[in-house]
Amino acid sequence: MSIAKIMTPAPAEEKARPQSLSDLYLSFTWLALQGFGGALAVAQRELVERKKWLTNAEFAEEWAVAQILPGPNVVNLAVIIGGRHFGWPGALAAMAGMLSLPLVILLIIATVCTQFASHPGLTGALRGMSAISSGLIAGTGLKFIDAFKAHPLGILPCATFAIIAFVSVGLLRVPLAYIVLGLGGLVCSLTYRKIKK
Repeated sequence: MSIAKIMTPAPAEEKARPQSLSDLYLSFTWLALQGFGGALAVAQRELVERKKWLTNAEFAEEWAVAQILPGPNVVNLAVIIGGRHFGWPGALAAMAGMLSLPLVILLIIATVCTQFASHPGLTGALRGMSAISSGLIAGTGLKFIDAFKAHPLGILPCATFAIIAFVSVGLLRVPLAYIVLGLGGLVCSLTYRKIKK
């Protein structure tokens, strides 16, 4: 083996990305079909753990942006990711993946449910699904702790702000707009100052 070969660094591993518009469409269709009742947990698992299109920290950042934009969070996330890789065609393909097949299924379910809306079994099933959705969201929230470690403010301030946001929205019922503008603005300002130093 030559010295030049030993001294040459290994090429950096290319980050995973969608291969085509159809890959983007099918990936987001699959994500949407799994996400009934709460797509956050599914989106994190699919985009970070399975596809590896984003790191956990990138997912947390993109999700934060998707949440403050008008419209459904996970659709906003799909548009952001699609647009980043393929421009407008990618944004439209990702959005179509999130909406097309789930819309057809939702219309079929809505038609069936109107006939059985008062059935106690259906009512109980829907209540059970809401509990499962809450658990999925809480579990995904705990996965964001890894993203806190890489945040410029550090893990303790990030965890403190997360707890304040949870208590404000979940227990005190403070409107989300106040949390986004007030607490979100404060955290953005503190982060900006920390990065600027």
